[in-house]
Amino acid sequence: MSNRPEHGRVGAPPYADAPGSYDQDVVPPRRRARWGRRLLIAFLVLLLLLVGGYFYLDSRLHRIDVFEDYAGRPGDTPGTNWLIVGSDSREGLSSSQRSEFKTGKAAGRRTDTMMLLHIGDHGQTLVSLPRDSYVPIPGHGSNKLNAAFAFGGPKLLVRTVEQATKIHIDHYAEIGFAGFVGMTDAVGGVKMCIPEEMKDHKAGIDLKPGCQTLKGGQALGFVRSRAFARADLQRVENQRKFLAALVHKATSPGVLLNPFRIIPFALRSTDNFAVDQDDHLYNLVDFAWAMRGITSGDGLTTTVPVGGTGSAPGVGEYITWDTQRAGTLFRDLREDQPVPRSFGTR
Repeated sequence: MSNRPEHGRVGAPPYADAPGSYDQDVVPPRRRARWGRRLLIAFLVLLLLLVGGYFYLDSRLHRIDVFEDYAGRPGDTPGTNWLIVGSDSREGLSSSQRSEFKTGKAAGRRTDTMMLLHIGDHGQTLVSLPRDSYVPIPGHGSNKLNAAFAFGGPKLLVRTVEQATKIHIDHYAEIGFAGFVGMTDAVGGVKMCIPEEMKDHKAGIDLKPGCQTLKGGQALGFVRSRAFARADLQRVENQRKFLAALVHKATSPGVLLNPFRIIPFALRSTDNFAVDQDDHLYNLVDFAWAMRGITSGDGLTTTVPVGGTGSAPGVGEYITWDTQRAGTLFRDLREDQPVPRSFGTR
């Protein structure tokens, strides 16, 4: 009987599929188990960081009591409706920033920016509510819309908007000057195309025509300026454009995947946003993606149709809404129906 190995040449290892064979590329079971445990631990650590980060950011939101039930309040309507408010609070701005940005030293907070964001089955609609709109304010007769905020803060403002539009407001977001500047700087500025020169000493800006990146102070002046022939109507249009552009950049890969951008943005936005006591970070995420949808073409931006102007003692000059067209716009939003493109532009 031959003494030659059954499988191949003398000294050669057995075939890989033969009993007792070995493969140098196969990781021993103990090593595989060790790497499996390491991956599991790394995953759990990452999960804890994400969960902890979420709750930390959520805890930084300033929560205020905004909504209340009252006789005649509109019932819940299809879709989701946000009231977005920009206040002139100087809190968080240093004295040098107040001087540089020409914000003045007024205490407290008032509002001159109000927008209604409707998120529905047919996309998103962002509607500016001019501060000089002459509307009934519960308990105070008729006055400019922003007077509701001055008379009774967010609660009265929400109630005034609900009764004027017959739309149920679900969420509230308010941001002051410091938060606006901080968020803009956190994303590295926002690109805007300026059609004509904007020089406004009161707003602290001197912008040349053309596309350019606006930093925090410039951006604040851009949305505050009323130095136009259309005054506040042009300003609210600029405010819509800038807010949409800011959110679009904040939700872009260049910011979301850059820790040096997204972390400062998240910290500054959560620290400077005031929301209703029942709102959370995930609600703001929904808001942000809806705004991004508008800049991506899946939505409409517009201003409440204006019918005319007037003036009254103790009120000053004001604007009135076009009853028929405004009624049509608000009816479509209440019923979550597509708003005709004739009301605005993408």
